[in-house]
Amino acid sequence: MKAVAIHKLVLWHGWGMHPAAWDGLAAQLASQHRITPHAQALPGYAGSAAPATYTMDALTDVLLADVAAPITLCGWSLGAMLALHAAQRHPDRVARLILIGATPSFVQRPDWPHGMTPAALAEFAETVEADPKSALKRFIALFNQGDVNSRSIGRALAQALASDQLPPAATLAAGLALLCDTDLRTLLPRIAQPTLLLHGAHDPLMPLAAAEWLTAALPQARLEVLQDAAHAPFLSDPTRCAALIADFNNV
Repeated sequence: MKAVAIHKLVLWHGWGMHPAAWDGLAAQLASQHRITPHAQALPGYAGSAAPATYTMDALTDVLLADVAAPITLCGWSLGAMLALHAAQRHPDRVARLILIGATPSFVQRPDWPHGMTPAALAEFAETVEADPKSALKRFIALFNQGDVNSRSIGRALAQALASDQLPPAATLAAGLALLCDTDLRTLLPRIAQPTLLLHGAHDPLMPLAAAEWLTAALPQARLEVLQDAAHAPFLSDPTRCAALIADFNNV
């Protein structure tokens, strides 16, 4: 008999997204594994207030202030980067980590080839400033390329990102600046929490090589690759992701 999970499962979504993106996975977790996760909105999203300074420290402090510790923290994309930062900054509050579509550095650097070029990110930031709604639609199409369920994922995220739920332009811009500036590689040896990485084999934003590098660099990590998925494996295959998460969260 499996033991009952003792840690609350908290979910942090990615840049430009909405906590409703987790609805399918949450339904699987509740119906099949009796786990009721808590999907938080990143500061500045879904009507929440953004901190005066949009930094990793400020964002993780605001998010963790709203939950009782210890938790299993599951982050996707930017949410995964924030989860890594939170695990190092607040090790007493984060007991376990689940990282989906994760990377320590979103952009390429002289010694880091596994990401978007800074020039491409700057160009994308200009399109977001000009027309956020259209830019987010193109962003969703981009990160689903290669996913066997790309159309259904696109529909699900478009519904989650209804026009009245779009984050403010200032929040989107601040998040892109954070993605450009953040490099978490030096923190990783100090992140001792057990960690599960879920990654799509066809992720065009966070290449699988980034997840493989993370797995090797983190002291207690294992990687599960979803062969038919791109950047949102929990939307592409919520059944398998829910089973992997439930098994990891049970102690």
